[in-house]
Amino acid sequence: MKYLLFILLAGTFSFAQNKNCKYDFEEKTDSTLVKVLPEKLIYERVYGNSKEMIHFVLINNNGVPTLNLQFIQTSKDFIPANCLDKTSRIVFQLTNGKIVTLVSNTDEVCNTLIYNEKEKTNIRILDGYFLFVNSNYDDLKKYPINLMRIQFTNGAKDFVIQKEIKSELLNQTFFPENIFIDFLNCVE
Repeated sequence: MKYLLFILLAGTFSFAQNKNCKYDFEEKTDSTLVKVLPEKLIYERVYGNSKEMIHFVLINNNGVPTLNLQFIQTSKDFIPANCLDKTSRIVFQLTNGKIVTLVSNTDEVCNTLIYNEKEKTNIRILDGYFLFVNSNYDDLKKYPINLMRIQFTNGAKDFVIQKEIKSELLNQTFFPENIFIDFLNCVE
């Protein structure tokens, strides 16, 4: 009886571990393996005429867990350019006090400027890819993140990561502090 209970609990636990692994794209061939999770909102700020959003997409690219960052800014005012290159980093502070750093896998790229004539707003979009490193990697799967710093080529910007975001812009609810706890196992 104890063994049957253990098997049932183990099966339930392993199912619970993988329930969040719904992929937007998945391809496996003899030479490639790519799994892409749906985009998750990590940060949103709406203040006056300015809006900022940061999305993360977790990817398994041939066995390498990768993070795609998309930083979108809109404003009626001019928005300065931000750039990423191989020296850029994303630094997370976890709730246990530890620091985890992701390294850029992006050649030099700056956010593109688009002007929305209809709404008379400037829009900047920056896309970059970051790799996980071995130091404190396991802590990402155990502890929520509470602070994030993006180190651009021209400076750094800090973001407070919330437990829950009820997005004004997307009309959805997201749980950004637990993104790695909930989804990192899907791209390992």
